[in-house]
Amino acid sequence: MSTGDTSRAPIRVLLADDEAMVRAGVRAILGSGGGTDVVAEAGDGREAVELARAHRPDMALLDIRMPRLDGLAAAEEIIRTVPGTAVAMLTTFSEGAYVTRALGGGATGFLLKSGDPYELIAGVRAVAAGAAFLSPKVARYVIDEGLGGGRLTREARARARVSALSPREREVLGLVGAGLSNPEIAARLHLVEGTVKAYVSAVLDRLGVRNRVQAAIVAYEAGLVEP
Repeated sequence: MSTGDTSRAPIRVLLADDEAMVRAGVRAILGSGGGTDVVAEAGDGREAVELARAHRPDMALLDIRMPRLDGLAAAEEIIRTVPGTAVAMLTTFSEGAYVTRALGGGATGFLLKSGDPYELIAGVRAVAAGAAFLSPKVARYVIDEGLGGGRLTREARARARVSALSPREREVLGLVGAGLSNPEIAARLHLVEGTVKAYVSAVLDRLGVRNRVQAAIVAYEAGLVEP
């Protein structure tokens, strides 16, 4: 199952979940994919924040429901105080309603505990690389249930917003929605990475969104990505 690139430094991950069995399972999955090193584990949100400050990992993978400090509050604190650490939420399907708050707090990934192992590995790699990653089931749940308003109305609104983008900007938005990082988008479109960064910045500005995950949701709603 290993698909890691051993020529690169491993992705340093902080894993936080109050269930030791869940942590062990996630750690095993990430280890099987190669290229990932779980440098610290936390059993609650407060410990996760402390370990993030101590280890400065590339990314933190946080359960939502934890004692002392929940994963949402821990994510906000890590993003505020450890800016070099990207944050993804590790969630169950029933917790999609929390995604809106996490988006506002700066998390850029949402992965399902019960999801495909390859999906978990891909999500960790994408978020660590600076991309956004939504588990397809989470994305569909958020679009259908979590953002308010009728589905058709949201889709029409998203398509209207996307229509203001240039063809190239729409193409970039679709790839952001698919979870690609800037280097991956650059390779796909045969552009230099600096140009892709400029396109992504312009897309976020035109859509009026704060981060890549919010842009990804617009891409899903507008039909640019199939969840």
